[in-house]
Amino acid sequence: MKQFWSANLFVFAVSGAALLCGLGLFWGGNREIAHWVWIGGSAPALALLLYDTLRALVRREAGVDMLALISISGAIALDEYLTGAVIAVMLASGRALESFAQRRAGREMSALLAKAPRTANRFENGGFVQILLEQVIQGDRLLVRSGDTVPVDGRLSSALAVLDESMLSGESTPVERREGDALRSGVLNAGAPFEMLATAKADESTFAGIIRLVSAAQSSKAPASRLADRYALWFVPLSLAVAGAAWFLSDDPVRALAVLVVATPCPLILSVPIAIVSGMSICAKRGVLIKGGGALEQLAQARILFFDKTGTLTGGRARLVSIKTSSSVNPNSVLVVAASMDQMSGHVIASAVVDAARERGLSLSLPTAVQEQGGSGLSGILDGKQVAIGSYEFVSARASSPEWAYAFLQEVAEDGGAAVFVALDGEIAGALHLADQIRVETPRALRLLRRAGIKRIVMLTGDNQQIADTIGAAVGVDEVQAEQTPAGKQVAIESGRSLGITMMVGDGVNDAPALAAADVGVSMGVRGAAASSEAADVVLLVDRLDRLAEALHTARLTRLIALQSVIAGMGMSAVAMLIAAFGYLPPLYGALLQEVIDVAVILNALRALNIAPLRVSRHTLSATQLQTLRDDHLALAPVLEYLTYFTTELSMIAPAQVRQAAVELDVMLQEKLFPHERSDDTDVYPVLAELLGGDDPMAAMSRTHREIFELGRRLKRIIKAIPPDRSPKAETITELQRVLYGLDAILRLHFAQEEEIYQNLE
Repeated sequence: MKQFWSANLFVFAVSGAALLCGLGLFWGGNREIAHWVWIGGSAPALALLLYDTLRALVRREAGVDMLALISISGAIALDEYLTGAVIAVMLASGRALESFAQRRAGREMSALLAKAPRTANRFENGGFVQILLEQVIQGDRLLVRSGDTVPVDGRLSSALAVLDESMLSGESTPVERREGDALRSGVLNAGAPFEMLATAKADESTFAGIIRLVSAAQSSKAPASRLADRYALWFVPLSLAVAGAAWFLSDDPVRALAVLVVATPCPLILSVPIAIVSGMSICAKRGVLIKGGGALEQLAQARILFFDKTGTLTGGRARLVSIKTSSSVNPNSVLVVAASMDQMSGHVIASAVVDAARERGLSLSLPTAVQEQGGSGLSGILDGKQVAIGSYEFVSARASSPEWAYAFLQEVAEDGGAAVFVALDGEIAGALHLADQIRVETPRALRLLRRAGIKRIVMLTGDNQQIADTIGAAVGVDEVQAEQTPAGKQVAIESGRSLGITMMVGDGVNDAPALAAADVGVSMGVRGAAASSEAADVVLLVDRLDRLAEALHTARLTRLIALQSVIAGMGMSAVAMLIAAFGYLPPLYGALLQEVIDVAVILNALRALNIAPLRVSRHTLSATQLQTLRDDHLALAPVLEYLTYFTTELSMIAPAQVRQAAVELDVMLQEKLFPHERSDDTDVYPVLAELLGGDDPMAAMSRTHREIFELGRRLKRIIKAIPPDRSPKAETITELQRVLYGLDAILRLHFAQEEEIYQNLE
């Protein structure tokens, strides 16, 4: 890019100086010298055009520079030296403007390269020493100073870090990370210095992979040359034919020259790459890397969307779904035991269990005499008790099995996920259901993708049909293809091409063949495997699906702007060609008119830099506000889990104990849940309503609060109706269970709706 910018500036300077100097000589009476000066000023432009034309012919491309080459050569041959010099100046100025626009449009991608760290501060011999980035190894203790870029992937060892992740995520608001949180290389320390432990070498870190992808994108074929070539295939021969006809009918070669001057295809040479590179720049700014103009053009025309499930529609990691316990066992106590034991394991499921306990603020103990059987479970001593956790086969071999175990295993098998059983002193006390859950933003992202132009959405997954159908119905896809191998996904995409341009989104190594087979492959590059990122045409640098809808929206508008510039510019050139063919537009005035057309199409193409986002929010919540709202929901998770536990176990509780258990639940609801909902209504919803706009955007959510409070009052009335000294009647228990099921369902739906609103304001 830099060498083209320099060459175009040089040609513009030489031809411009020659034009002005020649005019001075011409008006001073030195016409012969002026002619030679103009010829000399045209020579660099001729040389550059000849080089570009020959290079295009070698690549078997249309060679849109050919008309400009013929125009300048013809002007010199016909003694139209001033015209030749004007054409050279106009062409050089247009090319210089194009280079400037491309440099401006590409600066977001170049900024990524410029931000690449070169050194790191490693702890050695009692102090921190600056070393080359390549010398960092896994396990190094590193210091990141204020304003420095995180050099490699790692984990935060200080209590707090404030990070500017806009270079990777596109979000300008700083985020806070706590001790133990994962850190991605390439983000900026926007707060106090902090320490971290490296978990990857420099060339294996997130930012290094992104740098490789950006470099590949910048060195790819000239953006959108395919779009320009398609129009040049007929425009160049048409221009030559009109020029030939004008010469033949008028017997005046100057008319032919005038036709060729106004036919110089600057709308093709200039507007298309400017618009496309501008669109790529907008996408890069919003966290989407597009590998070349051809990929953006294909993305703009995509109609059929294929999704891998794991890591794309879902979060890609296990999370706690529910806790099943034996009678009189508190669900939180089961989670504490499981998490305390799993601290000693490096298994991915173990990490999910520990994370779930920490999210709920539970205190963990350290076990002793721990023994791990790889992939099955752990056993040991915890707080003086013999403990075993893991698969049902592992735990049931060491403890007696409860009646509910088989039904729980069936439920997990139907819903998908993993079951972790917990045994204390030879008896299974409870079990955890962990599963890869649907992303909060997935349903909204799919709605945005349809709004951006996608006509059909297909989910591809290796899961069984029952689990796949459940997830597909929850997120709103048009078709589910389950039990798919990597080869099967590839075949499904190839068959989908009969319906239109296909797009595939995936994140794993097994998705690489499908990504390569699709017209547009999209990789979740922030966490995805290197193989999928390399095979993809588009890489999402942010772990959010709604960014794909933004990229699709930007690509469509970019292509539309490029086409508008081409059609308008070529239309005006065609009218000017006809005027010139009839002898009403001399070559010199034609050159000046062509420059006006060039400037108009370039300015129109630059509109791509100002494409508005698909989803425009007047306001957003800060990262701190969003985290506070989400922390409130996390704090209520134990209440919801106890509600679910009590509801499902009600029929198994001894009748004499029903009233006491219901009273305990009511106390939890009155002290924790209902005050939270009232606070939402009075403090949170008015703020959200102001941000969302409209007459009363939170009306439906407030109506849900009324239903929750009404169910709470019905629960309290039922409890009061149960005599303290007698067992409740069967119809009372039935009514109690009906209220509890309703309360559980509406609360879970309500929390999910609130999460989606919060996500929409992020």
